[in-house]
Amino acid sequence: MNRLFTLMLALLSVAVSAQKRCGTNERIAQLSNDPEFFARHQAITRYLKDARMHQRNLSANMPNVTVTIPVVFHVLYKNNNQNISESQIESQLAVMNADFRRLNSDFSSVVPEPFQCHGADMEICFAKATIAPNGQPTNGITRKHVDEDFNLETQYYTEEGQPAWDTSHYLNVWIGRFPTFGYLGFATPPAAAGQAYDGLCISYKCVGSMGSAIPPYNQGRTIVHELGHYLGLLHPWGEDESSCGEMTNDDGLEDTPAINDPHFGCPSYPENSNMCNPDEHGAMFMNFMDYVDDACMAFFTDDQKSVAQATLAGPRSSLLGVREIISNSDILVYPNPADKYFVIHSDKTYVDKVEIYNANGQLKKEATLDKVENVIGLENLPQGVYFLRIYANGKFLRSDKIIKK
Repeated sequence: MNRLFTLMLALLSVAVSAQKRCGTNERIAQLSNDPEFFARHQAITRYLKDARMHQRNLSANMPNVTVTIPVVFHVLYKNNNQNISESQIESQLAVMNADFRRLNSDFSSVVPEPFQCHGADMEICFAKATIAPNGQPTNGITRKHVDEDFNLETQYYTEEGQPAWDTSHYLNVWIGRFPTFGYLGFATPPAAAGQAYDGLCISYKCVGSMGSAIPPYNQGRTIVHELGHYLGLLHPWGEDESSCGEMTNDDGLEDTPAINDPHFGCPSYPENSNMCNPDEHGAMFMNFMDYVDDACMAFFTDDQKSVAQATLAGPRSSLLGVREIISNSDILVYPNPADKYFVIHSDKTYVDKVEIYNANGQLKKEATLDKVENVIGLENLPQGVYFLRIYANGKFLRSDKIIKK
């Protein structure tokens, strides 16, 4: 019996390995048939290219600010095995938060020493939504039994699947079964922000580190990879998968060496077979945006952080305008983006001061907070990204990011 179970698990692992890891490029190509989407995508690509350099130059001086994105998981299942447990989803959240804060325990063992200096704390956290769009409490998970002919790839956000929660304010993650030999997952890019189909679509076979997750994609890195796309990151070989020597053959970042093909499995370092310009260190195949096994990818770079932060300051800024889901307070900062003012609302936690820093880390304004709703004027501040430090009883409580438009 044990031998039969081992054989079945091995066959399942082979089947999962045979799937294409990421379908994001194909999804972008499909969406680009819509002229309006294509125009938005081109414009945001240009914006991210310009904003990345500015963001990278500022990062050393910015105050330590971590933002939290609310997530809703939509589980679309045809049988009990696909109806993954809340514990499995929690294991996925733990991976997301460790990887995006560079707190993953495998960083130093997986990332070769020459690349470790590029490892970035993305300063992004994720938490299950606690308030549904209708204002009611939620555990951040929806579940729906779908028909046998349901196609996750094309119907995930429709009535046959599960319509999204407001994609401007929630990260929607749909989990289910792709057609045989389909993808492990795909994401929509920043150009899809606010659309009904915006979010991540993921196979139930590669969520978290337990339950239905199957090796070699059983450490939660499929969602980490797709979150990179959601936040504007490309594969190191570029969006159109062109050959070395062409203008669009890479991700446009300086600290991710250009390659012309993905890596699979667990390559040995240094690995130069796919390098456009081979060198002593080889390819950065252990980056989260490549295709290696979960156990063999372990970090984002500083330039990738700059892109993600620019995305949150631009096309996905509305994700930061909802109630932050943190354990030490119940504070609402709105509107975000803001024009002439913003409000700090706190009816359960006493707050007494806010400091406003610009992107250079310079303190631009302080304000005393002494009401449930405190209106903070922004008239004398130029447009841009600002960082708030909120204090309670004279002690630092939390950080926020706000956009002055």
